Amino acid sequence: MRSPLRSRSEMRAKFAFLLLAAALIAADGEGLRAGVFDPPRAAPDFSLRGSDGARLELRRFRGKVVILQFGFSSCPKVCPTTLASLAEARRKLGEDGRALQVVYVTVDPERDDVERLRKYLGGFDATFVGGTGTEEQLEAVRRDYGIVAARIRSDPDYSFSHSSYTYLIDREGMLRALMPYGQPSDDYVHDVKVLLEQ
Repeated sequence: MRSPLRSRSEMRAKFAFLLLAAALIAADGEGLRAGVFDPPRAAPDFSLRGSDGARLELRRFRGKVVILQFGFSSCPKVCPTTLASLAEARRKLGEDGRALQVVYVTVDPERDDVERLRKYLGGFDATFVGGTGTEEQLEAVRRDYGIVAARIRSDPDYSFSHSSYTYLIDREGMLRALMPYGQPSDDYVHDVKVLLEQ
């Protein structure tokens, strides 16, 4: 018999897959390279402890394009690869880079306190802001965004398997697109420019 925990985890995984599929199937009628949300919908807001010392809420960044990523600072490959691409994209945007905000929400509150997140993200770009909170708070954010995160092993060197796509949120706080893992920085540059021009 399946445990309730496993069943809930499987349901979240299915929801996340359907969300991703819906975004990627949607027609790219606006020139975006990422899969678009059609129609766009309001990005669920949250209130977490921010690595910059302030409350981390999406409403803080109205007027900017936000790229939202979920991960953890001990991630060996997926997170640093994506963060490096985002940092490169921000540099390539030049002056437009000031209108881009990368927000990184941890799936590992046990290790990722605000100071650790600040140092970790600062290694990529000092403007990146991380968020952490209680497990309950972070679970609620993951649920709102269809993010799956499963802890692997229980020893001190534990890791996570987690959703690896990123969300693109426009200046009005609307979810506009979902970028799959592994896309080059030029795709982010292109899509951020499209959203900034709207």
